[in-house]
Amino acid sequence: MTYQIPTQVTEVKLVYYNKVNAKDRPQLKSSFDAYEVLAANWDEGTISLYEEFYILLLDRGNRVMGRYLVSQGGLTGTVVDPKMIFAAALKGRAASIILAHNHPSGNLKPSKADKNLTRNLIQAGKFLEIPVLDHLILAPDGGYYSFADEGEMY
Repeated sequence: MTYQIPTQVTEVKLVYYNKVNAKDRPQLKSSFDAYEVLAANWDEGTISLYEEFYILLLDRGNRVMGRYLVSQGGLTGTVVDPKMIFAAALKGRAASIILAHNHPSGNLKPSKADKNLTRNLIQAGKFLEIPVLDHLILAPDGGYYSFADEGEMY
């Protein structure tokens, strides 16, 4: 009696659409530059309704290659899967990433969960050699908080 293993498997595709030439990509030199790119591309209809978590994918010259919506949640939080963040970063061939999420309440103070997530993602980025350069929290009124500016990227 011979055992036959099934041989059909599902094809997995992660898609990356490059619509902007490298020379036309915004180059980030500060947290404010990152905030400007994020704010310009955030849906004004959702920023005050529920939390969303994005990453910016950067090339070696800190030019924005793209942004990726990691998750959408409720008024007070959203679930962030580190595997999805780094799957997108690897697929997009990012040299580094910037994390960003919004606080619909307008409170820019990072929560304990925000700080723990940031630390964990920094460590994962070190392991994968994809540095996490900053984590921004955006408010509907236009303000932002930068973990890097506040010395909290450790």
